[in-house]
Amino acid sequence: MRSIWRTLGPELVRDVALVWAAGGIVGVSFGAIAVGSGLPVWMPMLLSVVVFAGAAQFMFVGLVASGGNPVAAVIAGLLVNARHLPFGFALGDVLGQGWLRRIAGTHLMIDESVAFALAQHDADKRRAAYWACGLGLFVSWNLGVVIGAVGGTVITDTDALGLDAAFPAVLLALVLPSLRDPAVRRAVLLGVVVAVATAPFLPAGLPVLLALVGVLAGAGRKPERRQQEVAS
Repeated sequence: MRSIWRTLGPELVRDVALVWAAGGIVGVSFGAIAVGSGLPVWMPMLLSVVVFAGAAQFMFVGLVASGGNPVAAVIAGLLVNARHLPFGFALGDVLGQGWLRRIAGTHLMIDESVAFALAQHDADKRRAAYWACGLGLFVSWNLGVVIGAVGGTVITDTDALGLDAAFPAVLLALVLPSLRDPAVRRAVLLGVVVAVATAPFLPAGLPVLLALVGVLAGAGRKPERRQQEVAS
């Protein structure tokens, strides 16, 4: 563990620790919202250990709490997590050898750990960033969910405390650096327009899935900033 901190360096350790803290806060939000929506206390805790994917978990709870079919909610969550397939191809080297280590590493494959790993150019630092971020977030997220779920039995209006805004705020903070690239920005804007335009007419969760059209429209195009860097 000591070598991991030494490999990361103080600045990266600070950034990873901030993401842990943010993950814990969002976990409190998720637990409170899930229980406040009428789900049993154990469900958000079980989801957080077994699924460990914030976007999929929020979507599942949102669809089930709004009266949607649980099977449709599971399918929607799987579609959202389909992005993990290209993640796996991009980060296969950080998982290490041995089936147990690779299964554990795959379970920790979330947006934050992938983003930190991909930002590192050194192989050792890339591997350390992935595991440090993933393991720490797994702990902070599940602790936050337990606190939120227990608190949700007391808090009846999570919106009044702004807990519902925690998750989108963290996601926005994660994607903001990527929006400096024009190609990525156009794909995101297309997805936002599709989601906002269809939200009044479609069941909850479906507009988010339709927003993936932005990803399909941008597929195959290299980020323009990277092209400019290579050209220079």
